Amino acid sequence: MKKIVSLLLCLMLSLCSLSAFAEDKPVIGIIQLMEHVALSAAREGFIAALKDNGYEDGVNIVIDYQNGQGEASNLSTIAERFVGEKADLVLAIATPAALQMASKTETIPILGTAITDYVEARLADSNEAPGYNVSGTSDMNPIADQIALLKELVPEAQTVGVLYTSSEPNSVLQARIAREAIEALGMTYTEVTVTGTNDVQQATQRIVGQCDAIYIPTDNTFASSMAIVYGVTAESKTPVICGEEGMASSGGLATLGISYYDLGYQTGIMAIDVLNGADVAAMPIQFATGFEYYVNKTVADEIGLEIPEKYLPYAAEMAQ
Repeated sequence: MKKIVSLLLCLMLSLCSLSAFAEDKPVIGIIQLMEHVALSAAREGFIAALKDNGYEDGVNIVIDYQNGQGEASNLSTIAERFVGEKADLVLAIATPAALQMASKTETIPILGTAITDYVEARLADSNEAPGYNVSGTSDMNPIADQIALLKELVPEAQTVGVLYTSSEPNSVLQARIAREAIEALGMTYTEVTVTGTNDVQQATQRIVGQCDAIYIPTDNTFASSMAIVYGVTAESKTPVICGEEGMASSGGLATLGISYYDLGYQTGIMAIDVLNGADVAAMPIQFATGFEYYVNKTVADEIGLEIPEKYLPYAAEMAQ
């Protein structure tokens, strides 16, 4: 009995010292929608920016990283936790994470990243003056240029199929822009949507019979399910142009996209301004400053597509 009491006392003292440890250091909560390459890269870039500028976890700040595993209920619990512990700043990675966090507090500064359109998602009044306790960086892609890349790599394509999640506002927006770009180049648009990862295989199997090539925007459901997409499209030999490199390197053919690490780093610089007293409501939404080509040579070889010479410097084998 004495041993149990002693252990409980040690645990209480440990928790007290952890509380004291964080008491004099700003607490930065990180709420991430789910685990996939792009979102994790954004988180890593954010933390690197803080560290490069003298803000290091466990030294002069406390970082509390939580992953929602793609579940709204998890995101809600995490958001409530950050409100309860009175976090000084929260990084919300992806739109659903930001929406959950914003629904729980109007006072804690929230910086978002991997969010395509803050106004469309009703997280901001405008890009220039957000107006609420939310600002951050946008991962809006050069969608028209990505469709032009598809046309260049697959010149015989007449119908382009678009896959996206119907419940993700940013995916709906990107699909709308993609349709305009596809039709502007004289191709026919078709789409199949999903509501979650369980629908991905069936949706991909359905669309390969309807199109000559596929476009997938920066959609979190598909980003976490590219192995499933690849399993179908490699067999059908259907080229897939993706919204970002992590998706293309996981089974797509190519992209012209942003660096999510750089985008996260950019958000980290904004976080430093917030920690130094800047009003997040007055901080304009920032956008990526550059785009990079990526071509998946493994997939190109498997589907029998010859990579144009000008894209060979951007070609790489797919990691197995």
